Amino acid sequence: MIEYLNPMTSRTPVSAVLFDFDGTISTLRHGWESVMKPLMAEYILKPGDDPTAVSDLIDRYVDESTGIQTIHQMKWLVAHAAPGHPTDPWFYKDEYNRRLLGMIAGRRRALEAGAPAEGYLISGAKAALAALRARGVSLYVASGTDEADVRAEAHALGVDGYFDAIAGAPARAETDAKAAALRQLIDGAGLKGQELAVVGDGRVEIALGREKGARTLGLATDEERRRGLSEVKKRRLIAAGADALAGDFEDLEGFLAFLGLE
Repeated sequence: MIEYLNPMTSRTPVSAVLFDFDGTISTLRHGWESVMKPLMAEYILKPGDDPTAVSDLIDRYVDESTGIQTIHQMKWLVAHAAPGHPTDPWFYKDEYNRRLLGMIAGRRRALEAGAPAEGYLISGAKAALAALRARGVSLYVASGTDEADVRAEAHALGVDGYFDAIAGAPARAETDAKAAALRQLIDGAGLKGQELAVVGDGRVEIALGREKGARTLGLATDEERRRGLSEVKKRRLIAAGADALAGDFEDLEGFLAFLGLE
């Protein structure tokens, strides 16, 4: 079900929707926090530190930074790393990616071996994408994950064909794919804010969408179940100012109504 937080949300039909990818469409990277947080603790903790205080610091940062490019999270790690550790954020990003890809390799192998893609998609996502395409809506992905990985994972899940464009973090660059996509759609393509919707599970894309006047749907999915609400995500998305919340795409009628496409 769609839960409206902003009673003034426009009912103008949208002509384009910008989606985040990880946690919004795909659950292939579910559990990334369990890789990033120990990595950060490993390099931040120094003799005499209170492990609980360091863990709390990392938890707060990871929660507030969900959705930004990984390199910026690694810059934060550099700023907090104990003396004697590397000062190059790309070192930490490479190590994080190495550990994360090791965690998800089995999921990708399962897909390649014929496992149903629905097991790694937010419930109802593929039907929602198909319904939007059938109505002539332009669809885009913008992610903080490396672009090559986003494209490969969208293809593995069989959803890449729904999107007009897929953008992620460029190799060895700090360009913000989400901000760039919004600029292109609104400033470049001339869309008025309410003709565009932003759908995502992170503060970043919701805040960027609001800044540009787009309507915003916070997808507060419990990724373990691929449906229903996560209270942690719900709090995060309410704080970011989402116009509405959902736990998945199972309420297709409600989703289309939110987009003005009844």
